[in-house]
Order: sequence, then structure tokens, then C-alpha cells
Amino acid sequence: MAAPSLLRGAFRRLFAGLWGSGWVSPPARTLREVVEVTEGNTTIIEGKIIEDAEAPTPPNPSGQCPICRWNLKHKYDYVDVLLLSQFIRSDGGMLPRRITGLCLEEHKKIAACVQMAHRAGLLPNHRPLLPEGHVPRKPKLNRSDALQWRPEAGPWKCP
Repeated sequence: MAAPSLLRGAFRRLFAGLWGSGWVSPPARTLREVVEVTEGNTTIIEGKIIEDAEAPTPPNPSGQCPICRWNLKHKYDYVDVLLLSQFIRSDGGMLPRRITGLCLEEHKKIAACVQMAHRAGLLPNHRPLLPEGHVPRKPKLNRSDALQWRPEAGPWKCP
């Protein structure tokens, strides 16, 4: 079995020949503004990069997780779907702590809030896909068949 470094070097040489020297880096993702300048018969349209403002510093930079860092410890609920949607997958399940960076306490609180939001119907787009060809069963109602209202028999009589 070839060592990974040898394979990496071979791929690097292969792609370097296709794109020139080295890897091609993608363009920076920044905001751009379209500027149109007209001089006589010529019109020049160019995109200028807009400088982003610096990100604000968190009030508690020594906090371990994002919730603690921004002092949101007791300030969110199950109705804050914008906050909760940052910590769930597209099928509605929770992302693991190693990805979200949440501490154990806040992860449990967020998980409980996500479950409550699902039950309340606040996250309708985040539900698991049903298998192909799935036919939902008719829900069983929580009532007794012994007592039924019949218009011809009058009010509630046993059969």
C-alpha cells in the first residue's frame, strides 16, 4: 500500500499540470458592489469589493461555548427557532457537540428546546424524510366505540 504522502504528491503533480503551478485557490467570498462609469461612448462596469466591518467582540471571550461566550445562558427558549436552527441538521436532529462547540449543559438545554419546538410545530421544514412509497396509517382516535352520538337516537345513548 502506498503511503498517503506519496499519493498526495502524485495528485499534486497531476493537478499542477492541469492548472499551472500549484493548486488553484477559489476567489475570496466577499461582498461586491457593481459600479458603472460612463465616459463618452464607453461604459465601464466593474465590481468593487466592499470592506466588511470587523466582527464584534463577544462580551465574555473566555467562555467555552458560543452560548456562554455571548452571555445567552438563560435568555433563549424553544420559540427562538433562529438560534435553535443553528444547532440542528436538515432532518431535525441535533448536531454533535464536537461540531457545535457547545458545553454539555447548554447542549442538553438546546436539545430539550429543539424537541419542544418540534412538538410545537415551530420547525416544520426540519423533519426526517419518509421512505419512498410510504403510506401513512389512519390515526387511531382516542375514544370509546361504545358511546357514539347518533342524530336519529337523540343525545348519547349506548348501542
